[in-house]
Amino acid sequence: MAASTHTVTNQAPPLVGYDVFTSDRALVEGVGRHLDPALLESARDELSLLGRASGSAQVQRWGEQANENPPVLHTHDRYGNRIDEVEFHPAWHRLLGKAVASGLTTAWSRPGGHLRRAAGFLVWTQAEGGHGCPVSMTHAAVPALRADPALAAEWEPRLTSTVYDAGLRPASQKAGAIFGMGMTEKQGGSDVRANTTRAQALAEDGTYALTGHKWFCSAPMSDGFLVLAQAGQGLTCFLVPRVLEDGSRNAFAIQRLKDKLGNKSNASSEVEFDGTWARRVGDEGRGVRTIIEMVAATRLDCVIGSAALMRQAVAQAVHHATYREAFGGKLVDKPLMRNVLADLALESEAATTLALRLAAAYDDGSEQEQAFLRLAVPAAKYWVTKRCTPLVGEALECLGGNGYVEESGMPRLLREAPLNSIWEGSGNVQALDVLRALQREPRALNAFLQEVGTARGADHRLDGAIKDLLTELADLEGIEGRARRLVERMALVLQGSLLVRYAPPEVADAFCASRLGRDWGAAFGTLPHSLDLAAVVERSAPGV
Repeated sequence: MAASTHTVTNQAPPLVGYDVFTSDRALVEGVGRHLDPALLESARDELSLLGRASGSAQVQRWGEQANENPPVLHTHDRYGNRIDEVEFHPAWHRLLGKAVASGLTTAWSRPGGHLRRAAGFLVWTQAEGGHGCPVSMTHAAVPALRADPALAAEWEPRLTSTVYDAGLRPASQKAGAIFGMGMTEKQGGSDVRANTTRAQALAEDGTYALTGHKWFCSAPMSDGFLVLAQAGQGLTCFLVPRVLEDGSRNAFAIQRLKDKLGNKSNASSEVEFDGTWARRVGDEGRGVRTIIEMVAATRLDCVIGSAALMRQAVAQAVHHATYREAFGGKLVDKPLMRNVLADLALESEAATTLALRLAAAYDDGSEQEQAFLRLAVPAAKYWVTKRCTPLVGEALECLGGNGYVEESGMPRLLREAPLNSIWEGSGNVQALDVLRALQREPRALNAFLQEVGTARGADHRLDGAIKDLLTELADLEGIEGRARRLVERMALVLQGSLLVRYAPPEVADAFCASRLGRDWGAAFGTLPHSLDLAAVVERSAPGV
């Protein structure tokens, strides 16, 4: 066969060897906007270092290997002894180790920690999303453990350590610890109050024996887990260590690993408790209230994780279109492709901007910001995670047949995309949580309206959307059936307010015209043609 037939032309080079952080203008500007100037230089340096690693060929290969070689469950050793161990590919441990070493579990212990961590999580999980699950739960366990000062004093230094110490040993003997969570059960699902796992008090104060079944327990090789079980006074939160202080294994029978659509590198398991030793966290009967701060933090990570998937998908699509030629010119210069890419870029920037605003509110910690988060987190979790799957699907299509092939990496992004909408409460759970806050916590609505109202007068379409939202909010009777519509509008108004204040005029104009002004079709690529779409696309390019 003639060698000339194998000459490769008109193919985009791999998007590799670039700085994932500095190439993302919306992310860089958001960090500069929200972070204390005294911390900015060091934060940019650490994020750029992480960004270069995330965009490197080596780390991209780790992501591929971790998904090509999913975890394997070993229930027994060769002699028939129960061991309940999950074996991960070395690439998984490298990814998780780099995440921990980069401070992605230390947000609670350093100034500007939540914003810096959010930006780092957004950068690093673009390389591989599955290992973000234990990173997220380890980070989020800290506020729940603080319900018991003694437990927090014991465990928080381990969870916020920058040392990843793999292997099953007593946590007191390790330089760092990883946490998981077990809330849902097969008969209850999102309705955790229907859980049937029982907790029997033991002689030592605050200790219990658990008996029951957890339908989903992610990262089962973690050092500890926060779980819910029924105690004498009702649903209660407990800490379940994987290994007891005497070195013996706690009763933690892994029945199987879930065969999931995506998230292949991460082990999601079913576990049985049978006399499992646990320590109570918080008061009996207040399990939901105790664990709710962990849930809120992981919900924010769902927003950040979806923003990361969106950003990586958009970067791949724009990169491809920048190099690929069709019909006499570069794809990126074709008006219809430019419209698609600009529409995707708007969605991605709006998600990133909103995620960073929420992280900054955590750092602020004031009563006003806490009230704002009460509504903004579930609204953002609902909308941003919902937008992720169609965006990634459209970005995949921008690569044509190449995007449908596993080697492109786009199918892995697409399989990962629905997860964050389901994890930590699916869409209906988020919408109902917003309604609950509206009905019970008027301060939350006031804080939300003050936030979006900051941009009033800057864009007539935003002003009109705020007015329409106020009309919707004026009547909460029988609102459950239209809760999704209401929460969608709340999220869009919040995103629009942020972009009008902080994004370049061409980005804010395009967002308000389409998402708020209703000059938009049902699919991506239906923006008004009169907008400055070339500038929107150019801003989103990874710039390799």
